Amino acid sequence: MDTGNNITGKTAPERYVSGKSFEELPDAFRKLAELLGEDQFELVAINENYVCDGEIRLVYLMNDAVESFLVFGNARMTGVYKPDYEGEILADLSRQGKEYILVVHQEDTVVTLFFETLTLEKHLYDYSQIGHFWVEGYEYLRQLEYRLAILRDKYDYIGGDSCNALEEKLAALVEFPPLNYCCYPAVSEQYIVPRENPWIPSEKAFKVMEEVTAEAGDRSFGRWLGIYRRFPFKWVARRLAVMLHKTRQYPDNRRVLWKNLAKHPRDMEIGTFGKKADEQLKALTEKARAKQTELKAKGIESQILREEPFTIARDSIGFKVYLMKWQKGRKDCTVEIEEM
Repeated sequence: MDTGNNITGKTAPERYVSGKSFEELPDAFRKLAELLGEDQFELVAINENYVCDGEIRLVYLMNDAVESFLVFGNARMTGVYKPDYEGEILADLSRQGKEYILVVHQEDTVVTLFFETLTLEKHLYDYSQIGHFWVEGYEYLRQLEYRLAILRDKYDYIGGDSCNALEEKLAALVEFPPLNYCCYPAVSEQYIVPRENPWIPSEKAFKVMEEVTAEAGDRSFGRWLGIYRRFPFKWVARRLAVMLHKTRQYPDNRRVLWKNLAKHPRDMEIGTFGKKADEQLKALTEKARAKQTELKAKGIESQILREEPFTIARDSIGFKVYLMKWQKGRKDCTVEIEEM
């Protein structure tokens, strides 16, 4: 890999490849080139140390479904690393004997990593009860959009072996505009990572949504889905998006999607955050369950959702437990969010 000074005609990852094509690189080194090409270089500090037991971890993909890192083995580090740096980086990778040398320039500082191996470490988590309420209105649909988005990122960046068969199928629904960020974004506009042609539905997404609609037995939605397949215009997509929050569609398509996304991913791990934090989460969850039992006695359906920090690369997010209470009006189905 070179420093990226000669980048004419090259994609971002290819800036860091010399001597062989990008496709010929081992998978972990391709992932490293992709990160460097996107000016991403975030090392993980464990107990304020970047080198732990001869390993250095570089963040690869972090969301509620997966925490993944590139792990430099038999590693050591010299120079100055800026953990808060967000500008352009230049990097150079060379090899001397069995040791690789990665030199990273962060503006006016240089950090050098010496290592012998590079591997991908991944931790898969159950995201079926995760809830983030950053945008108001039809929050249950925004949760679906969020879960589908992080599922697709897991599938695209970590690989199909990180997903079960159902997850692989559902990941296609990010290409179904009535359900993606075009209609129900889970985050505000400045935080949306745009996809190419987000308003154009894919054939695979149509097939998955047709299966969901058939399982739900929703003939009205199915008819409009057929119209949308023939005429994939924005106004038809918006019509289908509106149908998703209509009371007459409840609990059909939404329930099927919620049920399918609740099925655990392959090799799921259960996050633990230390005895005190785990006890806090347990207490909040028990409080939510007690309230849920009261609501059920009144005929009110609800779901318990939680917000939690990352397990390995800890962030500033704390524990929150929510009760999402369904409110079925004459026309629209909405929810009320109560924080425990």
